[in-house]
Amino acid sequence: MAASWSWSHKLCRALLIRCPTAKNGKPFKPHTVSRAFSISHTYQSDDRTQHFQPQSAPMLPAGAFSGKVAIVTGGGTGLGKGMAARLSELGAQVVIASRNFEALQKTAEEIADKTNNKVFPIPMNVRDPESVKAAIDKMEEVCGLPHVVINNAAGNFISPTERLSPNAWKTVVDIVLNGTANVTLDVGKRLIKAKQGAAFLAITATYTSSGSGYVVPSAAAKAGVEAMTTSLAAEWGKYGMRFNCIAPGPIKTKGAFSRLDPTGEWEKMIEKRNPTRRLGEIEEHANLASYVVSDFASWLTGSVIRFDGGEFPSLAGEFNSMDMIPPEQWDMLEQLIRQTKGS
Repeated sequence: MAASWSWSHKLCRALLIRCPTAKNGKPFKPHTVSRAFSISHTYQSDDRTQHFQPQSAPMLPAGAFSGKVAIVTGGGTGLGKGMAARLSELGAQVVIASRNFEALQKTAEEIADKTNNKVFPIPMNVRDPESVKAAIDKMEEVCGLPHVVINNAAGNFISPTERLSPNAWKTVVDIVLNGTANVTLDVGKRLIKAKQGAAFLAITATYTSSGSGYVVPSAAAKAGVEAMTTSLAAEWGKYGMRFNCIAPGPIKTKGAFSRLDPTGEWEKMIEKRNPTRRLGEIEEHANLASYVVSDFASWLTGSVIRFDGGEFPSLAGEFNSMDMIPPEQWDMLEQLIRQTKGS
């Protein structure tokens, strides 16, 4: 009750409300009105989620990627696995790459069994240019140069910035920014020499434009990825290449959530604050990604697509937390506002 009293007390003052007159002819004070609100710090329960149901079926027609080769870094798990599976389902020959070759092999077999398309697991450490070169050499050998390149490999964890060691900072930046550059430059130079176009997609985050505490290395590195993406969209368009980013909001994957939400409390909070009242799902992210790298999006380049259920604008708006206020208390607010005189 103390929390709700404090919130509504501040609301009264913020709105500069002159409160109605009491029976004794004296005006109510703000704290008197605020007690009448009893606004709790929980979002109002509703059934809006029924209007935002995720669709797991492919959005593109069967065979949309027939004859194409795709590479997905970080393709053994999470969002990378989801995107690789969707591209394979739509007809692509898919290379999945990461350091964990055992996980890659398992994922490749799982996807191939479902789609009846070849999936090639190739070990790659994106931080090491020589490892990247060897992996792309192997890809050329088994299936040729890619028509689709998805830079999904990432590293992130929560930590107060003052607790970070130089190595912790370097590790995240090396994977996210330098790793994306290593793959893009190696593949891009080969494509230019071969006079082959391609669609590049990088997976970033919604906090690149605003910054975010406690994930500062990731925010800095992913902001760099977005700058590189938009820069190359302008420079390498002459070579038939497109470059875009998807900045996903909270989509639950085992790897990411184990490092970013080890207690599970964050997940509950972000569901409540999202305008759709749910998290994103891997399959719907895969649908968006498959569209962005497909021929159906041939005029889409240099874009950063925020995919977060409206979370970013919801958190940015100063008064969006008024979503907590139920209709009957809005009636009271309206009466108080109407009685306010002057400026």
